[in-house]
Amino acid sequence: MHNTAGRHTNTIAIVTGGAQGVGFAIARQLVREGCTRLILAGRDADKGVRASAELAELGATAQFIALDLQDVDACLALTERAVAAFGDVNVLVNAAALGARGTLVDTPVELWDQMFNTNARAPFFLMQGFVRHRLAQGGGGAIVNILSQCAHCGQSYLAPYSASKGALATLTKNVANAYRGNRIRCNAILPGWMDTPGEDLTQRKYHGATDGWLERAEASQPMGQLCKPQQLAGLASYLLSQEAGVMTGALIDYDQNVAGAYPE
Repeated sequence: MHNTAGRHTNTIAIVTGGAQGVGFAIARQLVREGCTRLILAGRDADKGVRASAELAELGATAQFIALDLQDVDACLALTERAVAAFGDVNVLVNAAALGARGTLVDTPVELWDQMFNTNARAPFFLMQGFVRHRLAQGGGGAIVNILSQCAHCGQSYLAPYSASKGALATLTKNVANAYRGNRIRCNAILPGWMDTPGEDLTQRKYHGATDGWLERAEASQPMGQLCKPQQLAGLASYLLSQEAGVMTGALIDYDQNVAGAYPE
């Protein structure tokens, strides 16, 4: 097996949603592969402090910054704060997102705006700040956006969420195309149903889930599990590394269900 231990020695990263779930799994993977300087951004300061401490135990300097994704100025300032802390930043992971429910006919405009401001506008301006900095440094750098299989369609009760992730899918390709000449790569991962703390809350809040829901859900899946953040993290780490070469503009489905497949 290829040794990845030092793959991210020169990586200085910003990870939004970095205090738990997918974001934290990616941050931890980067640290395991040599990254020693990270900014974790998210809503929950207590979780952020715990996450930073766990990464410190692995040998990294991790700062948590409380971030309201609906605050554009704060999104733009995040790169500046990373540069102030570490002198540079060359990796951005957009893993934070809002997953609230709403169908076409019952979604109020407030939810639509909140969904797009969080899931599309925030990554846009986070990337704007990051890419401006990378251009000023002469180029180079890598972005991974965490999307969802819902970008392809999504359930009826995820209409605004699916639309926001579809917007981010197109934006991923647009950014990749625009800055490939500057060697700034931008790719996305589209996970299916995932086993995360956020998903546990969602299942209980919106779907009446009770203890044991995860085991029941996993028993119904083709491979007997939901997607696991720590498994996805290895893919994200690869995409953010030099080993990914010229790979950019890719939207990678990360799921056990295959688009276009139907019951036999």
